[in-house]
Amino acid sequence: MKIIIDEFIESLKARQASPNTLASYERDIVQFSNYFEAQSKKIFDLTNEDMQEYINHLIAEGKSNSTISRSTASIKALYRYLVNKKLAETNIAENIEAPKVSRKEPMILTSSEIEKLLEQPDLSELKGQRDKTMLEILYATGIRVTELISLRVEDVNLTNGYIKVKKKNTERHIPLGNLSLKCLKEYMNKVRPLLIRTEEEKTLFINTNGQKMTRQGYWKILKQYKEQAKIDKEITPHTIRHSFAVHMLQNGAEIKTVQELLGHTDVASTMMYTQMTNLDVKDDYMKNHPRA
Repeated sequence: MKIIIDEFIESLKARQASPNTLASYERDIVQFSNYFEAQSKKIFDLTNEDMQEYINHLIAEGKSNSTISRSTASIKALYRYLVNKKLAETNIAENIEAPKVSRKEPMILTSSEIEKLLEQPDLSELKGQRDKTMLEILYATGIRVTELISLRVEDVNLTNGYIKVKKKNTERHIPLGNLSLKCLKEYMNKVRPLLIRTEEEKTLFINTNGQKMTRQGYWKILKQYKEQAKIDKEITPHTIRHSFAVHMLQNGAEIKTVQELLGHTDVASTMMYTQMTNLDVKDDYMKNHPRA
């Protein structure tokens, strides 16, 4: 089974699926395969009833609706591949109703909570200066964490003060504020040269081992600073992106501008933030401490 799963994952790679998507698909499918292997069943021979049994198993395990829905989507994609390769007769997940996922309103930080977070890195250390730069760029641009850790040195234009963010066949130029630009210049000129182990390394942000930062690694860093700042909210890197969008709209930015900065292909994805502009997340802190 491993060979088939590996071939399926390779087919997704060829379609330029993101590393995070690939990891989720592989995890879901391996768990699915292992469940039936324990019953001496092969995935080529499974039926719709087997698929429903697996859904019931996930529910009994206490998995969330979003996890079950994602797992169903992964299995459905696998069986599309198997049917196309004539390794299975039907897509057993095609007509399975996964539990409905209720859309959770994103967590938004206030301006002063953002500022507390940005104050946490220890600037007497190389790691702290790197972390400060990454936080400043996340909040100044609203880019995704995968886009942040995928930035390369050639994606930075210090002269004109912007970064290039590439996703599949698209590229957007995102301007930096004064503070984020200043931090980035310091990092590139004084910090990064001391962190890299080889001149061949072109990734912009690297860990203390001289390797590319991972999503999990950055999530741990953010969690540490959240705890230091004593912020009583669940924070992920995406929380900063959500906060950026809402703060931009609250400060008068056009919805089209925010859509372009976030890289949303559909304005409907950006419109959800307009419903949050009345949240009590705007305070006077940024009036007195502008970041632009």
